Amino acid sequence: MTRCIGVLTSGGDAPGMNAAIRAVTRSALARGFEIYGVRDGYKGLVGGDFVKLDRSSVSDIMFRGGTFLGSARHGSFRESAVQDIAIEQMKKVGMDSLVVIGGDGTYRGAYDLCKKGINCIGLPGTIDNDCPGTQYTIGFHTALNTIVECVDKLRDTSASHHRCSVVEVMGNHCGDLAIYSALCTGAEIVITPEHPYDEAKILAELVHLDQVKKGRHALVIVSEKIVDVHELAEKISNMTSFAGRATILGHIQRGGSPVPQDRLLATRMGDKAVELLANNESCKCVGMINDEIVATDLIEALENPVTLKPDLMGVFERIA
Repeated sequence: MTRCIGVLTSGGDAPGMNAAIRAVTRSALARGFEIYGVRDGYKGLVGGDFVKLDRSSVSDIMFRGGTFLGSARHGSFRESAVQDIAIEQMKKVGMDSLVVIGGDGTYRGAYDLCKKGINCIGLPGTIDNDCPGTQYTIGFHTALNTIVECVDKLRDTSASHHRCSVVEVMGNHCGDLAIYSALCTGAEIVITPEHPYDEAKILAELVHLDQVKKGRHALVIVSEKIVDVHELAEKISNMTSFAGRATILGHIQRGGSPVPQDRLLATRMGDKAVELLANNESCKCVGMINDEIVATDLIEALENPVTLKPDLMGVFERIA
């Protein structure tokens, strides 16, 4: 019997998801499998919103941002009865396996399906770089590139007007986008969830930069969900001669054509996902560790997330 695989993207979109869909599709077809795209994530899985894919279906999508299959958050998928409806929809087209692309919430949906006998493989698709089982996620490097481009432009105008730019970046409780972009842009201060927020210390450092070092401008990178950047910018204006200005980059970080690093990562991961299914392996997530594409048991990754990334704060503190 011909194997039939589904592929979906769920949660927040990330540049490189299309490259992953393309790789999964073409790797499946090369092995003689049928392949269906599921529109709008788990919502489409429950609704039976499937489209059969061939090689031409995924032509010219690698360089596009977002996901051409669409994505949606579907909170009710946590319910067992809703999962059963999705499985019935899969059976209607003979779909016996599923590749899911998204964050840890997407992985949990896949794990629930695995427990009900569906073969699932997870691919880490999120700009936040917060998925277990991998050093880098699909979309992280493109988002980092976008942040660096934006912050470089802000630094130009900050230097012209004796400003301190306070820039909020995404991360969803993970400080990777903040610390990586701070190192790449020469920021004076970085605020991340992995390190305690000490407002008094930060303001003292800026006062020192302003009054002692006579700095022409300053840059503070802040990971989201830690502090109100507008309030912090106002305090900087009140305590220093810098004009504090807050900028929230927001969803611009999600968009754009994926950089080559994300295209390559997504392609390698997508091919690995189909290889695992072809070898009758299931309930795993694909990751990159030390430049090798590896597979980790899904439940192990979800319950015991291991810090696989370097601690860059020490580097920042020495060179900022």
